[in-house]
Amino acid sequence: MHSLLPSTPSPHADHWEWQYLDLMRRIWEEGDERADRTGVGTRSIFGPQLRIDLSDDRVPLLTTKRVYWKAAAREMLWFLSGDTNIRPLLQQGVTIWSDWPLALYRRSTGEEITQEAFERRIVEDAAFATRWGDLGPVYGKQWVDWPTYAPEGNGLFRQGPGINQLELLIDGLRRDPAGRRHIIEGWNVAELHQMALPPCHKTYQFHVSGGRLSCQLYQRSCDVALGLPFNLFGAALLTRMVAAQADLQPGELIWTGGDTHLYLNHAHLVEEQLGRAPSGEPRLRLLRRPETIFDYLFEDFEVPDYHPQGAIRAPVAV
Repeated sequence: MHSLLPSTPSPHADHWEWQYLDLMRRIWEEGDERADRTGVGTRSIFGPQLRIDLSDDRVPLLTTKRVYWKAAAREMLWFLSGDTNIRPLLQQGVTIWSDWPLALYRRSTGEEITQEAFERRIVEDAAFATRWGDLGPVYGKQWVDWPTYAPEGNGLFRQGPGINQLELLIDGLRRDPAGRRHIIEGWNVAELHQMALPPCHKTYQFHVSGGRLSCQLYQRSCDVALGLPFNLFGAALLTRMVAAQADLQPGELIWTGGDTHLYLNHAHLVEEQLGRAPSGEPRLRLLRRPETIFDYLFEDFEVPDYHPQGAIRAPVAV
C-alpha cells in the first residue's frame, strides 16, 4: 500500500498530534486485517502507546479534524454521576451512546424506528427511557458504585454497599501520593454480560512525581478514528479534575492501547486526515475547584484557542 503520510512534515514536528497521525498511518499501512464483532472488518495492531504533556493547561484535542469536546466533557460528567441511562445525555444534545440501545430496541421489537425518533421518545417519555435507554452497569456505575456482596448464610449472599473508586482514589492520593494502588477499574467480570458494551477504556492508574499527577489509561479496544479523540480528551479532563481535588499539578497522560484498530469503511477519513498537518495549541482551563470531584459542572470547563480543521464524518460500527 502506498504511504499516506503527509508529504511535508510540519515545522512544529514536536506537536503531540503527530503521535496520533503516525499511529493512524501505522495501523492503515501495516495493520493486520481482521474480521470483528461488528462485521465491518478492521486493520489492527496491538500495544501502541501515546505520551502527552498536560502541564500549562495543555490538552490532547485534535486539530486535524474537529473533536466535539463539549460532548466528551458532558459524557465524563455523566460517568462521574454514576448514571447508566442515556436520557440525561440526550437532554443535553449528546447522542454518542444512542447506537447501542437503538440497535437493541430494533432487534427486540422489529420496529425500524429512526435514530432521531428513538432519541426523541427517550427524552419525552421517562417510562420508555427507563425500559430502553439504560446501558447496564457501564463505566460510571463501576467507578462510583462497584457492587459488593456479603454472606447471608446457607450459601446465599446479599448486596452490600457499593465502592466509590473515585473517592478512594482521591483520598489515597492525598494520604499516600507515592502509593502504587491509585487505580480506577471498569472491567467487572461478573457484570460484563449486563453491559450494552463492555468498557473499552477500562483501567486508569495514577502516579505522583514532583507534585505532578500523571495518568496511564489502558484501553483494551480502540476505534482510532472515532473513539480515541474522545477518549484522550476525556482522560485528560479526568486527570485534571483528580489533580485539582488532590492539590496536585497535572503531569503526563500516557495512553496504552490493546486491540487498536481502524475500520475498513473509514478509508476516506484516514486518507483525508493523514493529508492534514496539526496546527495550534488549544488549552483546557478549569474555572473553579468545587468541594468534590462530583460537583463539577460543564460551565466549569473552558477550551480557548481551539481552531480545528473541518469535521470528517464516518459511521460508527455497532
